[in-house]
Amino acid sequence: MPSPLQEKSKAFALEIIKVCNEIKHSKRECILTNQLIRSGTSIGANVREAFYAHGRADFIAKLQIALKECAESEYWLELLIESGFYDDSSTLERCTELKRILISSLNTAKKHQV
Repeated sequence: MPSPLQEKSKAFALEIIKVCNEIKHSKRECILTNQLIRSGTSIGANVREAFYAHGRADFIAKLQIALKECAESEYWLELLIESGFYDDSSTLERCTELKRILISSLNTAKKHQV
């Protein structure tokens, strides 16, 4: 059974795919959306890898990569919104929520690291 973090990161990836496809078709913007689709889908991939890590240090390393990708996705979403290519801030809010969950998960994992 997937963890809530796995479920949320996968749902976010699917949302990012839809958002990017919508922007590409309606606004003909590709550079920012290509960056966003790469980082936005990478979060879930790294979370999935973390749950099959070779020990706690590997688990933490994978979650840290997921957090970096999440921060990058947040940046691309901000650029798309502030430049007028996208006007729905709910995706950015979900990204920020996912970032908070990743930070919390990392803090918990680091506390239990020996």
